[in-house]
Amino acid sequence: MANRNPAPKRRFNPWGQSGRALLFAAVGAGIATVGTGALQTLPLRSAQEAVQPEATLYAQNTPAPANFVADIVQDVGPAVVRIDASRTVTTQIPQAFRNPAFRQFFGDLPESSERVEQGLGSGFIVEDNGRIITNAHVVDGADTVQVTLKDGRMFEGTVVGSDSLTDVAVVQIEATNLPTVALSDSDDLQAGEWAIAIGNPLGLDSTVTVGIVSATGRSSGQVGVSDKRVDFIQTDAAINPGNSGGPLLNERGEVIGMNTAIIQGAQGLGFAIPINSVERIADQLSANGRVDHPYLGIRMVVLTAQNREAISQQLGFNPEGTGVLVVEVVPGSPAARAGFQRGDVLVSVGGTTVADAQAVQRQVERSTIGETLPVQIRRNGRTETLQVRPEALPQ
Repeated sequence: MANRNPAPKRRFNPWGQSGRALLFAAVGAGIATVGTGALQTLPLRSAQEAVQPEATLYAQNTPAPANFVADIVQDVGPAVVRIDASRTVTTQIPQAFRNPAFRQFFGDLPESSERVEQGLGSGFIVEDNGRIITNAHVVDGADTVQVTLKDGRMFEGTVVGSDSLTDVAVVQIEATNLPTVALSDSDDLQAGEWAIAIGNPLGLDSTVTVGIVSATGRSSGQVGVSDKRVDFIQTDAAINPGNSGGPLLNERGEVIGMNTAIIQGAQGLGFAIPINSVERIADQLSANGRVDHPYLGIRMVVLTAQNREAISQQLGFNPEGTGVLVVEVVPGSPAARAGFQRGDVLVSVGGTTVADAQAVQRQVERSTIGETLPVQIRRNGRTETLQVRPEALPQ
């Protein structure tokens, strides 16, 4: 996998924190000269001119501070690729239109018709032998995958594996000595840090947008993709269709996430999958071609004062307190074998307190299939711990 946390390069802003704020404010105000090299060393024409106040000497003879964003784009940009995927879609012709009575109007219609759909996305190279990570929805069902590097070279890509539950895919091209990205530790990410997106939105190749990390730990339900088993980084760096699969970078040029989702009609709301989750899934895809997700076999609902009455009416029992209520246990599932019952309230999973269904799912996803996972529950006013062994989620 790509190296994590390499030695810092020349992209640190020598102005420090206050200088970065000034740079950001200037760019936002439309001052095009800041950080572009406009403040350059001017030649001294005479000895008399050389005797100037200190402030004037600084303004004339000190090069403009480095633009750390431009440095990052120069370093990382070559490792960001464009992915063009095409898939053949077959449509069945309704039997009614193939009735002999319609032949005079439509002629002899086939049983089905085919059309080719084109898709566009981004990706980033994590190994110099051509291993690329992108979104699953970029390459799902693709008949052909074409990868274009920033230098213009084109390669035919092979989908090594794709996981729709996390929207992560791995593509391989036949090449060597390719530029690669460095990966950060997304568990240490905090709101307010720099966020730089590189990708191919709407076919505009190698587009760079800049913002901050607006929030971390957004659940799939909050983002509007409740079927996904990942949390998300929220950013105000502009993300559009075609950015999918591209990297979200920190101020050191390390990948902190993979750009994935937007909310239609909203502005400044983009979402990326944390790189730690991406790397874990991608490693499994590379090794096995698929990902086995841990599975307990329970349906849950958050127990609140507002829905307690509705639960009582619909399920026929009166749950107590607050927490995550088990409303169904799948027969024959790991949860059923461990002794879970409808009406149990989940207190903690794997030693971590859980307050909602997303927190439970997060802890289950981090568990290991076949290994014991302790789950503390509240049942009939008593607290007890059940030992469950997660299994692979049925396909």
